[in-house]
Amino acid sequence: QIQLVESGGGLGQPGGSLRLSCAASGRIVNIYTMKWFRQAPGKEREFVATITWSDSSTYYPDSVKSRFTISRDDAKNTVYLQMNSLRPEDTAVYYCYAEASTAANMYRAQYWGQGTQVTVSS
Repeated sequence: QIQLVESGGGLGQPGGSLRLSCAASGRIVNIYTMKWFRQAPGKEREFVATITWSDSSTYYPDSVKSRFTISRDDAKNTVYLQMNSLRPEDTAVYYCYAEASTAANMYRAQYWGQGTQVTVSS
């Protein structure tokens, strides 16, 4: 009932920057949190960043802390991931995740986007 569409992926250079967007659409009643995950080939899915909608609090793992920044635009139901100082190890499919309620389902439910490829190479 909620669709998450990622965009902004592509080819980045080491030391360069990319900004990912995730737009949520549907009969949204309330968004509780949105997160970014990534998964490289042959690797487990890895948590990247989270933002709590109520107070915009954020959290990052050490692997991306000080390089990546998550932010939101409440009016657009959109979350962003600004990626700076890119490294080849950042290469992965990046997935958007949301916990939200809808008009059809008032319980807190989980949603995933289909992912966007980020490749960091010179």
